[in-house]
Amino acid sequence: MVTYKLTVATGIDKYAGTFDYVYGTVIGELGQSQKTALDNAGRDHYRGCVKYDVNSKAPLGDIWFVELEKRNYIGDDWFCRYLEVKCPDGSCKRFPCYRWIVGNATIRLREGSGKEFHFFHTLPHAWRPGIPKCIDAKSENDLALDHRFNYQKTSDFKKSVHSMLVDHDNYVYSFNDLNIKNLLCKWKSWNDLEDFRNILFKPILFFSSEYVMEHWKEDWFFGYQFLNGCNPRMIKSCFNLPEKFPVTEDMVQATLGPNTTLNKEMKDGKIYLVDYCILEGIPVNVIKGKRQYVTAPLCLLYDHLKRGLIPLAIQIQQKPGQDNPIFLPSDPELDWLLAKMWVRHAEFQVYEALSHLLRTHLVSEVFCIATMRHLPTVHPVYKLLIPHMRDTLQINTNARLNLISENGIFKEIVSTGGEGLALLVQKECQVMNFRSLLPPFDFEDRNVSRLKNYFYRDDSLKQWEAMKSFVSSIVDLYYSSNTDVMEDKELQNWIHDVVTEGFRDLHQFDKTELVTILAGVIFTSSAQHAAINSGQFDWCSWVPNTPCSMRCPPPTRKGLATMDLIMNTLPDVHMSCFEVAITWVLSRELPTAVWLGQYPEDYFIEKAAKDHIEKFQEALKKIEKSIDERNANSQLKYEYLSPRKIENSIAI
Repeated sequence: MVTYKLTVATGIDKYAGTFDYVYGTVIGELGQSQKTALDNAGRDHYRGCVKYDVNSKAPLGDIWFVELEKRNYIGDDWFCRYLEVKCPDGSCKRFPCYRWIVGNATIRLREGSGKEFHFFHTLPHAWRPGIPKCIDAKSENDLALDHRFNYQKTSDFKKSVHSMLVDHDNYVYSFNDLNIKNLLCKWKSWNDLEDFRNILFKPILFFSSEYVMEHWKEDWFFGYQFLNGCNPRMIKSCFNLPEKFPVTEDMVQATLGPNTTLNKEMKDGKIYLVDYCILEGIPVNVIKGKRQYVTAPLCLLYDHLKRGLIPLAIQIQQKPGQDNPIFLPSDPELDWLLAKMWVRHAEFQVYEALSHLLRTHLVSEVFCIATMRHLPTVHPVYKLLIPHMRDTLQINTNARLNLISENGIFKEIVSTGGEGLALLVQKECQVMNFRSLLPPFDFEDRNVSRLKNYFYRDDSLKQWEAMKSFVSSIVDLYYSSNTDVMEDKELQNWIHDVVTEGFRDLHQFDKTELVTILAGVIFTSSAQHAAINSGQFDWCSWVPNTPCSMRCPPPTRKGLATMDLIMNTLPDVHMSCFEVAITWVLSRELPTAVWLGQYPEDYFIEKAAKDHIEKFQEALKKIEKSIDERNANSQLKYEYLSPRKIENSIAI
């Protein structure tokens, strides 16, 4: 009789264990062991690791599989992390699992460096024509347990949705404490900005949002947000003014100052443009029977030596004309303020629908589904990507159900809510390619290398280099040549799925391209999502800075702006409260977060792979240190791309 020591590791989250019957069989090249009841007369599969003796009549040779069989006793699902088999000769092999075992089930796990076929039976589903396909799930109950939130996160998420909790100076406030529940039923305008400040905002201030409230009217701060706000991917160099934006030298001379001209500054690469042309023609939402308004502004900016990036001119609509004036900093104060608010309103639409929803959530879902459908669970690419896909399917399913559905929150408070949002995403998909998701190419295409204090750019490039180096080292372990990549049928099926369902511009697929694609997936689902998502509350909770909707049409000439017009144009009390609430829920730090570079589930068992993970973690520590040093003496810190602030995956 030969005895093998079998270690069974159950998940550590609440309700991960089971009281059902579990049996184990060790299978090797020379045969298999006896089927053994994994029961030591205790709560074996509750949490943690339990060891068992599994006997065989003869040596099994090289161990290939461990077979687990679960049979219902009370119908209790079980999350198994991994198994380990210690052989009589002292050698040890690990068998990753990291999945839920539901009902009566038998699964066969292969040793971590081998390959086990795994197929994700759910097919991609078209949420809207012309948009990357998503999982065919109408609710979280349609998702496999492996792709749902764990108990702790489910409880926390539901609690946050029902009650916005904020811990500030040791006081805890909620919707009830803020009286927001009572305000949600009020569909009227705020009286003035002070009314807004005192009733809604004052009790829940954080440093960043308070800073926004104090400085949002200032031109330098307006410009700063294009660099390091919640949507820092719109600005691009302007060497020639577009015909649709007829700004003259005389219009901007006062802002530029003496001894220079607009043409000179354009030639020197100091003039920048933000163009929201994609919003032109987007149908507007109707909220409570009242038509909302959407414009497609153009904003010209100047990278001033002392003042930073400042706006030079704003045109609220795309087509120039007498009823579409070009607003300037020299105009009456409220005219200029209202023009900037129209730009910030356009920013909210593009930010939430395109930069956030499409370019992080939906893009990552394409790769997530392809990974589940085509890669074995111990395939090196599966093991590399799966930590960066945690909870993405459920958060996206929830978004389609509660945020962007026909009756979702966006339909209730956002000027492009409903069909406008879908059309906006469809238009972006026609011009979006995979290249635009990669930091070096994005910054090159927008020609923004000269911009000062563009921390999003600087930190993104640092993250990109660290990720690409890490991915390259992992790929080198398993693929020695382009031929290896081309002959991996599972990997080829994976990229074919991605091309078919999302990115037709990925034509070549050699080893170099594989590294770029994998690094792009990891960057998009971690760093890019953090840069876009984490600042929602900071930049949007002071609603006048980034209004979700506009309730009056834009001015057709100068001299019309009054404070009454501004307050009647801004979101009303109900919409404002919802904007504050939803941006808090979606950008807060979760207690279940797994930070970038942390891999609590040991999918890679090879020492070389683990060494590369450690090197990646060291690189991230250096990035974190450099960001801390830059922020040390800065009043307005940029921390969204600090590794300790970046989740591994799109999990919120």
